Amino acid sequence: MTCEELTRLFQRYANDIYRFAYSITHHAADAEDICQTVFCRLAKGDIALEPEREKAWLLQCTANACRDRYRFLRRHNTAPLEEAADIPDETERAVLEAVMALPAKYRAPIHLYYYEGYSQKEIAGILSLSLTTVQTRMQRARNMLRKELSSYDVTL
Repeated sequence: MTCEELTRLFQRYANDIYRFAYSITHHAADAEDICQTVFCRLAKGDIALEPEREKAWLLQCTANACRDRYRFLRRHNTAPLEEAADIPDETERAVLEAVMALPAKYRAPIHLYYYEGYSQKEIAGILSLSLTTVQTRMQRARNMLRKELSSYDVTL
């Protein structure tokens, strides 16, 4: 992969990768590290990305890097510093907090579906899960969010 191609991919997808990593890790510093890890893997590897599947590959790599990070933190008993998201709208803040409070296995499909616009079938491929598992997790997550956000005017 040439430097120009890598730069183009970074400029185009870095924010998406960061947001997805942040939705899983809840920590800006970890999300930045994961974003860097994803693009370093791309730069080091001999990977030929299909033009239509670039973002999906990068998000799948992000999910894998998040799993690696979780395993590392679990083995080393470390806890990163909390950082608050600065969102002015009360409803948006409540939705974000509710999504971030979901267990990771529910949070990732919700983020990919609502924030990144992937179909459930594509999410299954990105997260290496069956379609049925993705559908079940999304339904359970929506039920949790409905319960949590019942006092707000939010439709899921």
